[in-house]
Amino acid sequence: MTVCIIGGGASGMAAAITAAEGGHHVLLLERQARVGRKLLSTGNGRCNLTNLHSGLPGHYHSGEPHFGDYALGRDDLNVAATLDWFASLGLLTTAEGSGRVYPYSNMAGSVLDVLRFALDHPNITLCTGCTVTAIRVKEHTFTIRTEAELFTADAVILAAGGAAGSKLGGGMDGYQLAKSLGHHRTALYPSLVQLKTDPTYPRSLKGVKAQADVRILRDSQCIAENSGEILFTEYGVSGPAIFDVSRAVATGGDGLVCELDFLPEQGQRETVSWLQRRQEAMADREAQTLLTGLFHTRLGQILCKASGFTSQSVASLSESDLCHIAHTVHHFPLPVTGTCGFDQAQVTAGGLRTDEFDPRTMQSRLVPGFYACGEVLDVDGDCGGYNLQWAWSSGRLAGMLK
Repeated sequence: MTVCIIGGGASGMAAAITAAEGGHHVLLLERQARVGRKLLSTGNGRCNLTNLHSGLPGHYHSGEPHFGDYALGRDDLNVAATLDWFASLGLLTTAEGSGRVYPYSNMAGSVLDVLRFALDHPNITLCTGCTVTAIRVKEHTFTIRTEAELFTADAVILAAGGAAGSKLGGGMDGYQLAKSLGHHRTALYPSLVQLKTDPTYPRSLKGVKAQADVRILRDSQCIAENSGEILFTEYGVSGPAIFDVSRAVATGGDGLVCELDFLPEQGQRETVSWLQRRQEAMADREAQTLLTGLFHTRLGQILCKASGFTSQSVASLSESDLCHIAHTVHHFPLPVTGTCGFDQAQVTAGGLRTDEFDPRTMQSRLVPGFYACGEVLDVDGDCGGYNLQWAWSSGRLAGMLK
């Protein structure tokens, strides 16, 4: 069988290698100058290629929450099998305590290199710089038109990725090609992306990192939460702890607040007691210095300023004032104005409707012989290697051409 795979990202490469190993003739079309460019930017250049917790519930999002369970849970496609597969390709990996898995070299290029070597297979023809403009099917034969050539195939696997990361190959092409065959998509949102907030305080804290509990509130009700490192930017907040709540912000509408707790390991009463001890030791200092030594200097000053205290003496602060500062430390509100766009997003939330595909094969229920895998489908994962695991599992499943 001849199969045309559209897209040379993670899922497309996995599909191509699997199909070739299954004895099929593979034509892999990639519109970028080389395959796997997006892989090189993942994990800050280290490539967080999977997560040991990918089989646990709650890490993936879709209009059909359980659509990905089969691919992610199959004994020959799950995390353990994926690591064995990469080991067979020559990649040595290491896992962190969080479950994130990286190449032992700590270089994303190592992951891409072993995949590129595997693509150097007699059954695979790779065409880069090749943009697909149309797909037609007639009597079980697909015609794939590019800007320069016309190809035919017995099956097509759409692995074109999502709208996120346009500079690395993201775009709307995949959705439009699927639409031409009768498929539909959900609304699309940027995910694993920075938040935009009222910039008053973040702008003053640009570049400052901190550990915090993060809560996204709507009318005082928490709709998403996370904890970890945050980074203040000129327009809002970023960092690992922010990325996982960004999906809820992108899809959550207006009126949201990002609330930060900078001392989640202790209660407000303990914080007040600590402030009282500091007050005794710093009586002659300005109030804005009260949190010096606990937080980054600028963050401490901003928290005091947000509480209404700057040049007053520490000695003049009442117990009520200290309670107010403690409350700000535990409940620092940043009104949310939105998220950054698809150009900055790591992944797309939403995609091709999964009820139009068979989760046990990735084959279309509408067009026999047409498959889809990876980010182009309405499946997205949390930050930490989950999206790449979906790419490997769904890509390899599609490449089995069942």
